[in-house]
Order: sequence, then C-alpha cells, then structure tokens
Amino acid sequence: MTLKEILQHASQEHWSTGHFNASEFDQVRAIAEACKEVGAPAIIGTSEGERKHMGLIEALAVRDAFRKDFGIPIFLNADHCKSVESAKETVEAGYDSVHIDLSKLSLEDNIGGTKEIVASAREKDKDISVEGEVGYFVTEASKVYKEVFEIPPESLTKPEEAERFVKETGVDRLAIAVGNIHGISLNEPHLDIARIKAIRERISKEVTLVLHAGSGIPEDQIRAAIEAGIANIHISTELRLAFVNALKESLATELDEVAMYKLDQSAIVAMKELVKEKLRLFGSEDKLKGRR
Repeated sequence: MTLKEILQHASQEHWSTGHFNASEFDQVRAIAEACKEVGAPAIIGTSEGERKHMGLIEALAVRDAFRKDFGIPIFLNADHCKSVESAKETVEAGYDSVHIDLSKLSLEDNIGGTKEIVASAREKDKDISVEGEVGYFVTEASKVYKEVFEIPPESLTKPEEAERFVKETGVDRLAIAVGNIHGISLNEPHLDIARIKAIRERISKEVTLVLHAGSGIPEDQIRAAIEAGIANIHISTELRLAFVNALKESLATELDEVAMYKLDQSAIVAMKELVKEKLRLFGSEDKLKGRR
C-alpha cells in the first residue's frame, strides 16, 4: 500500500495518520515499534537539521531495515524543505515523501517552487507524495518556549489561497496554519476548526489536509480537527521532551553505567509509549488490518 493510498483512506474515513520526527536510530526504532504494536502505518519525518545529522542515505537505510524487520508500511518524509534544491535532493535520494515549505515567500513564488517539486517527484516516481504549505507559523523550532506569541491574522491560511495553490501546484498534501505553532509555548492552544472546514470544502478531496505543530494541542481540539478534515498530524516537540527527559533521568540515576545502549532504553520506551498514545488519539489503531 502506498502512502498516497493510506492518506486517502484516512481522509475518507475521518481518522488521521501520525507523522513523527526522528534524528536518531533509536528514535526511529521507537516509532516503528509503536506503529507495529498499534497496527498503524509509520510516517517518519526528518527536518533539514535532522537529515544533516542522520545523513540522507543512512536515514533511507534505516527505513529499509525496519520495513523488512517489522513488515509494516514505513514511510520517510523530508519535512520542511526550505528550498527547491533541498527538496529535490531528497526526491533524488529516494524519500517516499517531500514537504516543500516556501510559505514565507509570496503566494506566486510559493506556487512556482512547489510546482517545480511536484514535477520532479512525478518524474522520479509517481508514488512520491508531495506536500506544500500555505499560511505560515510564527515560530520555527520544535522546542519549549517560555513566552506567548502573537498569531497575526495574515499568517493563517486563507481558504481561497489554499484552493488556488492546490489547483495550480498539483500537490498531494496541504499543510495549513490554523492557530497551530511549532513547539510548545505559553499560548493557550486554539485551533480554528471553522477555518479547517472551510479549506476542506474548497480543495480537492484527493488532497490530504495536514496539521503541523500538533504538540501540546488538547485532545478535544485534535479530535475536532480530524472530524473537520485533517488526516495527517505532525508531532515533534513532545517526542523530543519524552526522549530527552527519560534519558536525563537515566544519566542522573545510573551514575556507574557507561553503556549507552543501556542508558537510553528508558528513553526509547518513553517515546514509544507516547507515539502509541498519539496513534490511538488519531484513530490510527488497527488501520492496517485487511489492507495491503
């Protein structure tokens, strides 16, 4: 089953796939094990920084190894490519999916660059899923912020611009800004559900709506967003916190231990359990049953 097919099932059946970022082998293992146990497809994202750390070829090799080991669909997404060149590099390398994020540019330039990546991906492999983005986030990094951010109205995705963008680029997925922000801040989370519905109504049913920056958003809002049309939700900051906090605790308590593979076991478990929790919240559990 291709990623495009899985995303279509999610959109039509009102559940969401999970997209989980990783920068280490053990984090990929945690995500893959969680998806295997829950019976959900695994979509693993690597940002430009994470790709630089892991290596393009290395990340693909890890994907292939866990596909063979666990026997489940595991897809690798190039998350937030900030340039056409960066996106093309991942397409040529063999990523299953690419997210070209030119949302800080003018709509015209965003459309032009995204359209170029869609063409490159189609030429490489028709099954590569391409994601574009309209509207922008006021924060960039997946980290904890100790401040409140103003979310200007002009940063939110306009339904009419989303419609134009989808029609002119031919993307498979559309990331939207509807009150979500990268990282976890002191802001009170508030998704604009009405805006999600309006965008969903104006774009093709073949295009998947994506919610980035899902960390810290209350469960009731996540469920409402899925019901409104979201079918792919990104989680990064919460995973980083779970992994790092568990690792810090191991380092603080296991003072005589020097074997890293022993020290990071609790971090793997913490991340794995969080992924399972999110997949169940998204309605992804057992969605692989009867599908090939």
